[in-house]
Amino acid sequence: MQNKVLLNMKTDYIKDLEQIKDIMNRSTRFITLSGLSGVSTGIIALAGAIVAYQTFFKDTDYLVYEAVGLSGAFTGQLLVIALGTLVLSVISALFFTRRQTKKQQQPAWDAQTKRLLINLLIPLVAGGLFALMLLLKGFVGMLPPVTLLFYGLALVNASKYTLSDIRSLGIIEVVLGLLAFWFIGYGLLIWALGFGLVQLVYGLLMQKKYSL
Repeated sequence: MQNKVLLNMKTDYIKDLEQIKDIMNRSTRFITLSGLSGVSTGIIALAGAIVAYQTFFKDTDYLVYEAVGLSGAFTGQLLVIALGTLVLSVISALFFTRRQTKKQQQPAWDAQTKRLLINLLIPLVAGGLFALMLLLKGFVGMLPPVTLLFYGLALVNASKYTLSDIRSLGIIEVVLGLLAFWFIGYGLLIWALGFGLVQLVYGLLMQKKYSL
């Protein structure tokens, strides 16, 4: 009888510790990321890469280490595709994340969200401005590796404020960024792999792992 009581006390103690750990985790990390955000952004990135290839890169040799001569029309159209892909990705990510927060009955904006966004946006904004300067100077071939590298670093930097799986995704994106630089002629393909396929598969895994 005494052993049974001790066993029950131990079980209750473990449950209490798990609850405390869960509360502490929720108070320091943004844990309501939706796997569908990764799926949707991956699909949008693949679509953007296909449009860019068909419009600009199919019959040109812009994916090189040197600067190339670009017309104002080319630069403007490429920016429209890039910004369109970015805006649609952000909208879809916000939509599915917002839906996830409602599902888990968690606040959509709090101190954890603020910390996550700050640590995510610092490398992203820096990388975006650097990529824009490279484009204006004609270094089109550098755009895929630079965007992959800064995106990966942003994920690693923000991972301590959200799910730990984000860190692994960030490391993968960094490796793909280095590969895109080394094999610069395949930069757009590697970019599509990183922002498209990897994001999509990661989103599906996240959705399966954390879906309620």
